[in-house]
Amino acid sequence: MTDIEIAKKELAGHSICLCKDGACFTDDGRGISPMMTALAEGKDLSGYSAADVIVGKAAAMLFVKAGIVCVHGNVMSEAGKGFLDLHGIPNTCDTLTEKIINRQGTDICPMEKAVAGISDTEKGYSALEAKRRELMQKK
Repeated sequence: MTDIEIAKKELAGHSICLCKDGACFTDDGRGISPMMTALAEGKDLSGYSAADVIVGKAAAMLFVKAGIVCVHGNVMSEAGKGFLDLHGIPNTCDTLTEKIINRQGTDICPMEKAVAGISDTEKGYSALEAKRRELMQKK
């Protein structure tokens, strides 16, 4: 089995599974928080394949920044797919959707809004960090 096939299989019951050379780790954090935390901690994720429950443009930017080499999303937005395609990262999904909706189902995901007009990965990461801080202060 390939790393992405293993990651897809191991994703069950988790929000994300990263796999490299057959070794996997999973996380149950919400949204993009597992990837944001991994990047903030300086984890070397280059060469990993990722299976994620939801892949929007925000997640796609984080995957590019981290050096992820292949992505599968149970649900993937057109913007997320487009960003991965632009960066030459092979990707698949079970469901391709126009946009990612917030948890309340009332609007576009705030993380997606934060990176909507951004094409630079580093600028996107900075915008996501700022939005994450803003949302945490509201809790």
